[in-house]
Amino acid sequence: MPHSHPIELLRFNTCGSVDDGKSTLIGRLLYDSKSLMEDQIEAMEKSAAITGGGQINLANLTDGLRAEREQGITIDVAYRYFATPKRKFIVADTPGHVQYTRNMVTGASTANLSIVLVDARQGVIEQTRRHTLIASLLGIPHLVIAINKMDLVDWKEERFQEIRDEIEDFLPKLGNFRDVKFIPMSALNGDNVVDRSTRTPWYEGPALLHHLETVHIASDWNFSTFRFPVQWVNRPNNPTDHALHDFRGLSGQIASGVIRKGQQVVVLPIGIKTTVKDIWNYDHSMPEAFCPQSVTLCLEHDIDISRGDMIVGLENLPGRCADLTARICWMHLRPLQAGKKYFLKHGTQTVQAVVTQIENKINFDTLEPEAAPPTLAMNDIGGIRIKTAKPLVFDGYQTNRLTGSFILIEQGTNATVAAGMLSAPTEAVRPEYTDFDI
Repeated sequence: MPHSHPIELLRFNTCGSVDDGKSTLIGRLLYDSKSLMEDQIEAMEKSAAITGGGQINLANLTDGLRAEREQGITIDVAYRYFATPKRKFIVADTPGHVQYTRNMVTGASTANLSIVLVDARQGVIEQTRRHTLIASLLGIPHLVIAINKMDLVDWKEERFQEIRDEIEDFLPKLGNFRDVKFIPMSALNGDNVVDRSTRTPWYEGPALLHHLETVHIASDWNFSTFRFPVQWVNRPNNPTDHALHDFRGLSGQIASGVIRKGQQVVVLPIGIKTTVKDIWNYDHSMPEAFCPQSVTLCLEHDIDISRGDMIVGLENLPGRCADLTARICWMHLRPLQAGKKYFLKHGTQTVQAVVTQIENKINFDTLEPEAAPPTLAMNDIGGIRIKTAKPLVFDGYQTNRLTGSFILIEQGTNATVAAGMLSAPTEAVRPEYTDFDI
């Protein structure tokens, strides 16, 4: 079954503390993998000549905001696209400052892989633990610990090993990672970034780019449970085309799983079972489709379905419940207080919701939850209970990142105030379904 595209796309993000060299690392990847336009290289060489040092500032490739360049820090998430003959890449350069944790959550939310940079001189700091924890909470399967600025500690293997041991000590507390790779490097000089370095004869692993090109990501998608949030009811409005006169399809993106013609499915929340009659992409019918393809499904029976409904497979039904537990990253200057009403956007639907309880808050020093805090302040991560105006059809975030995630929106201002990850549903809230009575 063809589960992979002709050329795979790897989404990754870089994170770490301020001045750990994240932007320089991405600049080095783009520069050494020949992914830059000639005019970009010319502009960089010109600015290098002007500053007098003659050294190209690779960080300027991603730090696009003027304030970022002036202060030498990353503030917003910068996305860069590049490709090698083996893979295409989308990289999110996310800020290191504590006050930009929310930006990091945004940049990492769609990533397959996270690169956490550690300054070889500073070693493991609170931000290292914070970023590794966030990568784990966001369900990112692959982790690279890039121990950078090794040239400033004379390429000592002992220093690399010390940092590695300390991180391996707290990783079991986090869980979730499918694989973790430690790479010693100097982003500024290019050691072990695109090419293996002669300065680390004691290191037997790959250079970073080789790892990014070869890490196995085909199984990162959930192909076992079919989930299809309906985005749009497709009724072609063309009075002259009689062939399409009675066409009624349901369009959206497959969130997980595989669907085939003739397969039985359940429409939720109504709970009616029917069969998939046809599967269309933009111009032709297909025998099967799989995530993350965008398709239009035609069903055997004419059921009243609208945006926000979900079509699912008969195996492993999702939960259906209005009382939810979740972990959130709070993103607003005004702290979260229990009892306030918000809009909750989940998949293709938006419902009213109220946070009924703040259960805990993560302490980034110990990585342990602290029980019952009065509020969650900006950039805090904690556990909450939430009640929605109507039941959600959902999965746990660790099973399905698309049907297990949501955002909270402040009523009145429409500001996004939190990103959330739902806990897995209990067996008690699995929905019932009925055979369609023709």
